[in-house]
Amino acid sequence: MLKIITVLCSAIGFTIISLICIMGLIVALASPKLPQVSELVEYTPKLPLRIMTADGVLIGEFGEEKRKVIEYKNTPKVLIDAILAAEDDKFFEHRGIDLTGMARSVINNVLKGAKAQGGSTITMQVARNFYLSSEKTFTRKIYEILLAMEIERNLTKEQILELYLNKIYLGKRAYGFGSAAFVYFGKRLQQINIAEAAMLAGLPKAPSKFNPYSNYRRSIIRQRYVLKRMYKLGKITLSEYQKNYDLKLILKEGKEKGNQVKLSVPANHVAEMVRQKLFSEFKEKTYELGLTVFTTIRSREQIAAKAAVDKAVTNYTYKSTFEGPDGFIKVSGKSVPLNQEIENYLEKQTKIGSFYPGVVKKIKNSTLHIIVKEKGEINIKIDKEVRGYINQTLTSSKKSKLRIGSIVWVIKRTDGKDKYKITNKPKVEGAIVAIQTNNGAIKALVGGYDFYSNKYNRAIQAYRQPGSAIKPFIFGAALEKGISASTIVNDLPVNFDAESTGGVLWEPSNFNDVYLGPISIKEALTKSQNMVSIRLIKRIDPSFAQGYIRRFGFESSRNPPYYTLALGAGAVTPLQLGVGYSIIANGGFYIEPYFIDRIVDSEGRLIRKYEPIKAGDEKLRVIDARHAFIINNILSEVIKTGTGKKARSIGRPDLAGKTGTTNDAFDAWFAGYQPTLAAITWFGFDSPKSLGKNQTGSAIALPIWIDFMKHALKNVPVTFPIEPRGIVRINDDLFTEDTTPPSGILSIDVKTLDDKIDPT
Repeated sequence: MLKIITVLCSAIGFTIISLICIMGLIVALASPKLPQVSELVEYTPKLPLRIMTADGVLIGEFGEEKRKVIEYKNTPKVLIDAILAAEDDKFFEHRGIDLTGMARSVINNVLKGAKAQGGSTITMQVARNFYLSSEKTFTRKIYEILLAMEIERNLTKEQILELYLNKIYLGKRAYGFGSAAFVYFGKRLQQINIAEAAMLAGLPKAPSKFNPYSNYRRSIIRQRYVLKRMYKLGKITLSEYQKNYDLKLILKEGKEKGNQVKLSVPANHVAEMVRQKLFSEFKEKTYELGLTVFTTIRSREQIAAKAAVDKAVTNYTYKSTFEGPDGFIKVSGKSVPLNQEIENYLEKQTKIGSFYPGVVKKIKNSTLHIIVKEKGEINIKIDKEVRGYINQTLTSSKKSKLRIGSIVWVIKRTDGKDKYKITNKPKVEGAIVAIQTNNGAIKALVGGYDFYSNKYNRAIQAYRQPGSAIKPFIFGAALEKGISASTIVNDLPVNFDAESTGGVLWEPSNFNDVYLGPISIKEALTKSQNMVSIRLIKRIDPSFAQGYIRRFGFESSRNPPYYTLALGAGAVTPLQLGVGYSIIANGGFYIEPYFIDRIVDSEGRLIRKYEPIKAGDEKLRVIDARHAFIINNILSEVIKTGTGKKARSIGRPDLAGKTGTTNDAFDAWFAGYQPTLAAITWFGFDSPKSLGKNQTGSAIALPIWIDFMKHALKNVPVTFPIEPRGIVRINDDLFTEDTTPPSGILSIDVKTLDDKIDPT
């Protein structure tokens, strides 16, 4: 035994002597090649792109490294004590190298036959993190030592520790303790307690190994080690040690509003729009510069918009007839237990909005036993609708049969029966965009039901047929041709040959085949009578109508000059329609939609301010102010007595708008406004198909608009458009000076459009 010890001591002595010799040689060779560590004084960490609402609520953060930069002076003492106890309790005593710790490391390496590791001071860790790789070699360790000594000569202890506090990786993409406190506990660093500080201080040794999200038990073992070290060093009392030893950690990733923890506003599509815009300019540096972008979105309006879309999609899917299982997983029941196979499948799935994926585990006693993501096992009684998919009385397809392994979707019931209801995977979509009418600022935008299952932004990317929502612009073109709102037009059926409609035989009709005969344009637009719009575009010429609506931002290539244009057979996005209605609302001025208000740097300095185009400049006038006022008058009547009368439930007299429904209810719209805010709602399927019988703009898109506007307009004063010069009022009708009928013969001298599009 004595011989072994003698040999071991000799080996250790030789190792230390060899190390000193090697260090001397490397110092001589490497010193001239060491980087200039003085630049660390000016070090700026990579900071993520942060996106905020106009009122300062975080809605998105992009960057490989989550960071919240903190200064040493603002760091809680309890965290400093915990870090030093865990990593380097002699930090304020040594000059970058802890010889005692290094000796222990050398002995340990010799005993284990391992490469150089351990014994690193905080200064050495800073050197490694900034300048060196993580490979464990003697050469790298020597460079680490030399750099640590150089750092100590150039920086104060406080500066070194501040670099460490902000640079070190702590798991879950969190770099630095400020970010880690937020990621793990949903707190600002100044709010953490002793137990939380000890857990954070234990992470640098092995972030993946001691991460409480991935291995809670192991993280607690490490945390308790740090607490014990803190007690032994006199940093906490015995009672504090005992109290925090057994204190349960509550993990909660935080969201913020200013300096307060708060749930994020649901604005993922907006955040992605900002990210794409900035990336087009800054490329990869977008995620490193620490830019903060303040959007035009307001949190109250955005929350209301998302809630309105969610409600519509959820209600529509909830009420839809069950269409059978969404798929099937093979369950062997042999090598792997059934429950485990189901759990393995569900682990890879995510819920969509209010809908949870599940797998049928058992069917017994008229009950479906389903294991559901995030909910565990639930039981659902088999009703008449579902029974057919078990007995296959409704279908002969094996894939549509409900059996063990069937993938289904469930949602909480609203009718007071079972707690959950089996339903379909949500496939229908909705979108909403709200625009400040005087300058184009987007106040709310929702591009779809669930961003994470489908990132397609329907508010700005989906070109859909607008249906009758396009009619106010067709009528605006007629006003320019000298036709008044009181002009009488025949509301009777009309057919077109293929040549006049772009190659397709067209047989249009009114909704529910209701025809009113000769009626005024105002009444026709209020009741959305199609035949009048068709005869109107025939009189003014489709090419003129196409050129006119182009002024509002509608693309000519997507809205060809055919008679079908009168009924919205072209294609627009909700955002384009929002701009168009904003122009009517603001008196006829073009506005450019925008969603970024300003950008500031990591220090809060303004680096860019976006100046919008504001209504009021006559150079930006799109249509005659008198025409805008008359169109607004008719759209107000749509709310009072027409297809938009459900909106009267909001209780405001200053609303205007128009419903829109395409053939077979492929698309449902409501486009409306209060003079200061225009909002467009759309509802439909991404791959166009019928929403079902009577699923019109009034029935399904207007309720979304109402749910949004009743919140968005809260505390907004009642406002009416200012009547421009040149409006002539005769009874309840509005005219311009050049369309006023002669006095005394109004009843017989009203213009009538001849019906030249026979047969009728």
